[in-house]
Order: sequence, then structure tokens, then C-alpha cells
Amino acid sequence: IKKKGQAGEIPVCLWCFKIDDEYKGGQNFMKILIVGGGGREHAIAWKLAQSPKVEKLYCAPGNAGIAEVAECVNIGVMEFDKLVEFAKEHEIDMTVVAPDDPLAAGAVDAFEAAGLRAFGPRANAAILEGSKAFSKDLMKKYNIPTAAYETFSDPEKAIAYLETAKMPIVLKADGLALGKGVLICRNLEEAKEGVKTLMLDKQFGSAGDEIVIEEFMTGREVSVLSFVDGKTIKIMTSAQDHKRAKDGDQGLNTGGMGTFSPSPFYTAEVDAFCKEKIYQPTVDAMRAEGREFKGIIFFGLMLTEDGPKVLEYNARFGDPETQVVLPRMKNDLVDLFDACIDGTLDQVDLEFEDNAAVCVVLASDGYPEHYEKGFPITGLERFQSSDGYYVFHAGSKFDSEGRVVTNGGRVLGVTATGATLKEARANAYQATEWVQFDNKYMRHDIGKAIDEA
Repeated sequence: IKKKGQAGEIPVCLWCFKIDDEYKGGQNFMKILIVGGGGREHAIAWKLAQSPKVEKLYCAPGNAGIAEVAECVNIGVMEFDKLVEFAKEHEIDMTVVAPDDPLAAGAVDAFEAAGLRAFGPRANAAILEGSKAFSKDLMKKYNIPTAAYETFSDPEKAIAYLETAKMPIVLKADGLALGKGVLICRNLEEAKEGVKTLMLDKQFGSAGDEIVIEEFMTGREVSVLSFVDGKTIKIMTSAQDHKRAKDGDQGLNTGGMGTFSPSPFYTAEVDAFCKEKIYQPTVDAMRAEGREFKGIIFFGLMLTEDGPKVLEYNARFGDPETQVVLPRMKNDLVDLFDACIDGTLDQVDLEFEDNAAVCVVLASDGYPEHYEKGFPITGLERFQSSDGYYVFHAGSKFDSEGRVVTNGGRVLGVTATGATLKEARANAYQATEWVQFDNKYMRHDIGKAIDEA
């Protein structure tokens, strides 16, 4: 018989309800739960929905866009007991924990303790992102290239150090701060104010109890995502994010206003250096520390005059980098998640399309500070009939009338592919005109560096 699933009609055995052996080896259909509700999770859900191995997708809590490909469940990302209970009741085959907070707090540990299969690093490995002090100390111990730094838990000692330091300088909250806990200070006055903001005013809560003060590096920034199974690492295609709120990299730091892939600055020489000096050494270092890492490692790199150096690690898919990387990936994402969990990543050949992608974030005017929500969004249907154009929901929901409305600072990630980066950029900006909502705001220079490559 033919069974209609997420990916369309699939040959199924009437007696055992398994996919036909000739189709995919007789493996059972899978039920997958995704934890999260932003643009990254929408991109993951969209990619998983293409797999013939997936029969049912759930997402907790999800959003209005994710609801098109998955059943959304009203459970928060930090409600581990409820998530585990849901997974048991619905016989979930795999849970994908996507955001940083639940990973650092031990969501994967909670699922594994209940005998459930989960994708993502355990808490003792997610510390790679959860503590900047830990990651800097790890890089120093294992000679992984990074900026010179010092850590401080006493604000007075931090200020005393700054009075003798070279400016500009970078201040980083040790803990998780929604991608915004990094301050670039041009002079001593700004640096002192930064210490006050992080350590005394607690703008990012306990994340600022300890801070890292780091030398300011110059060069091109590049983001590189990777799959890791504890010992093997497979590098995805490169990307480049735009963090500042306004054109020309002005304004406040945000969670990301857009991105493009691949980066023309990530050359074969850079790739070879990073594989030898950064990527594999990081995986090996975590294993040597008894913190075997299984999941996604995001490498934030600075291409300095002295060679590539690590700016930061993330222990999960980047947002919005995921929105340009996954549309270019040829592989079935289920296979990669399974390989990471099972330690068989060395058997997977990771492949990407020979094209490019650009994502422009449509935000609420006033983000990342004060902004209004609840405005109806129109034009989304255009993407359903347009090949190579995607819209990933970051902050949306259904209102009482069933309309899709804005529900966050970053609302949508409009992504388009093209044969070249310039073509993808033109396509993405064309697609931003299809979508309308009050208070709509975006940067107009995402990928402008393409013209300089």
C-alpha cells in the first residue's frame, strides 16, 4: 500500500507498517520531537519533514510557521519533565534539542536518563558554549588559536586590568546571553561602563557573574557549523552572519539580522588550517577532558593577519546561519542526527549543493530594545509556490482569529538560493517585498561583503 507521510506517498508493508525494503531498507517510520520555537527550529523542522523516514513531527513550543510541517505542543523548552513525559506518551523515536539554554541545563541528559534517544550535547559538553571562561581555558590548554584573554569575577579587579590594557577591547559575559553578551569597547570609559553593565547592573543576569576580557581582533568573521559524534567531525558549508541591528554594522548587537552561505573568504587554505588546528583539536580536547561532544559545534572564526582564530563556540545550530546552510544540504538530516548519536559519522559523506543562499531577517522596528507585537503578516503564501525561496518563522503566532501575527523582535528569515551569492542576494531582497506587516524592519546590506570578495 502507499502511506502518505511528511514527504508524500511512500511504499509501506500492509502487515508490519514498515517502509518497503527496496525503498529504504525496512526501517520503521519515525516520530521526532523538536525542542524550540524560532527560525532555527523552523529550518530544522522543514529539513526533517523532507525525510522519507519521518512519519510525524512535533515541536515544543513551535510557532505559526513550524505548524505547517509539525504539530506544535504547548510545552516550554525548559520544562524537561513535561517534555520527557510527552516523548514517552507519544512514543517519540528521537528528540532534537535545538536551543542553547536547555542544552546547557541538561535537557539531553534528562531524556537519556529516561531511556529516550536525543540529539544534542549533554550538559557537561554543552559547557563549551555555556561558559566562555571554560572554552577560553580549553583553547589555551590545547593550543587552539584564539585571542589573548583574562577572566574576572571581581568587577574592581576587572577595571584595574582595563586601566593597563590596549584599546579597543572586548568584554564577554561568561554565561549564555541570547547571543548579545559581547561588548566591543573603543576606549577605557566604554570598557568601564561595560563592566558595570555586565557585572553590576546584571543586564544579562547571572551570565555576567564572571566575564572574559579579550584582545580585540580584526579581520573577516566566518561561521562554520559541524556535526560531531564524539570523535569524528564533519564540516558543513561556511556562512557569514550580520549581528548589528543597523546597516553598515551600526547599532546594537542582536541575535542576527541576516546571513549568507558560502563565505567567499573561507578559502581552501583556511579550511585546511582550521581542520588541522581548530576543528579536530576541539573535538579531541573535549574527549580528553571527559566531556565527549555529540551534536553540533558552531565555530565562530576571525580570519586575522596571523591566521584563523576562534571567536566563540556554540553548542548547537546557529541562528540565522541554519536558514542558509540546511537549504543547501543534500543529505537526509535524520541520517546525520543518527550518525552523531551512534558514533558512526565517519561513514557519512556530507554533501552540499553547488549554489549559494542569503537570508534577510525581517524584524520588528525597535529590536533589540523596545518593539510592538501582534501585527498581521501577509504575503506568506507566495513562498509555497516559489522554488528556491523560503520563509522561516522566528517570532510568529496565530491570533484569536487564526491569523499569523508578529510575536517577537526577529519575526521572519527570508531566504533565497541562487547560482551565485550575488544572485541569491538579489533573490532574497526581492522576496522580502512579498511579505508585509506593520513595524517591518530589515537591514539592506546583508551580504554586501560579497561585492568586495
